[in-house]
Amino acid sequence: MRRRAAASVIKRAPARPTAHHPAGNGAGDPAWTWDEPRWRAAVNKVRAGRSLKPACWKNGARVCVALSFDSDHETSTLREGSTSPGRLAQGEYGARVGVPRILDLLRRHDLRASFFVPGVIARLHPDEQRRVVAEGHEIGMHGWIHEGTSELTERSERDLMRRAFDALAKITGRTPVGVRVPSWDFSATTLPLIRELGLLYDSSLMADDEPYELVDDGEATGIVELPVEWIKDDAPYLNMNRATAIRPYTAPSAVHEIFRAEFEGALAEGGLFLLTMHPHIIGHRSRIAILDELIRYMKGVPGVWFATHEEVARYCKAAVA
Repeated sequence: MRRRAAASVIKRAPARPTAHHPAGNGAGDPAWTWDEPRWRAAVNKVRAGRSLKPACWKNGARVCVALSFDSDHETSTLREGSTSPGRLAQGEYGARVGVPRILDLLRRHDLRASFFVPGVIARLHPDEQRRVVAEGHEIGMHGWIHEGTSELTERSERDLMRRAFDALAKITGRTPVGVRVPSWDFSATTLPLIRELGLLYDSSLMADDEPYELVDDGEATGIVELPVEWIKDDAPYLNMNRATAIRPYTAPSAVHEIFRAEFEGALAEGGLFLLTMHPHIIGHRSRIAILDELIRYMKGVPGVWFATHEEVARYCKAAVA
């Protein structure tokens, strides 16, 4: 997951609305011309339902910590239609250095995490995914080639989700149970497709700090949402793209301060601290150091439950059943 920058090589026009699938990005006539039924329908398509925050966390823990890594790697470049070796190398760093460094860190701390992997990355780096699973971590879906989901037709989105699902299952030997939409670009048809695949949870939306149930056109789905937030993501602070204005303006020490404050807020409220990171960003020496420091601090706090996203989703769903 990373913020989408303007493509430096190929600029794609947004998909045109069609009768069977209106564009998820609201393309078409201006919103101020819409009548009330139309804007109400847009707002109510995907909503937050009942809270799934448990009364207490596993074994009486005071707070839950869910660490996640979006292994975008080369798809950060490929998604834009670019084949620049220089930009592709920046993503390759995530596979060559970032993931091994992260896995070593997690092993030293005896922690399990969730890795969200595009299907193309699973195909490019199959041994990486097998190692991740062998070391006890979860692998979830993250699109096919880190595509812009809201630019797709329903048919294309379904095809890419199925391809990604099958690729991860075949390579890892485990069926994925969760999804994080690339760039958190959830479309109007994403939720029905998640339901078609029978997934347990999504981790792409931002309607709460705590887990909640997704509602599809007014219907409770039983699907757990583990909400994300740009505040709790390394990319806005530390990402770099030489072809755009994206620069790492925030010092790693300041990022650590923000992440620690978010954890302490979750601790005070007995809630969930879910952190999103990227191997090609957090995997650098000066950045992995702040993650190590943060983990050491959180482990020193009594009553912290570290869990994968799958474990959190299953626990929350069972706790409120």
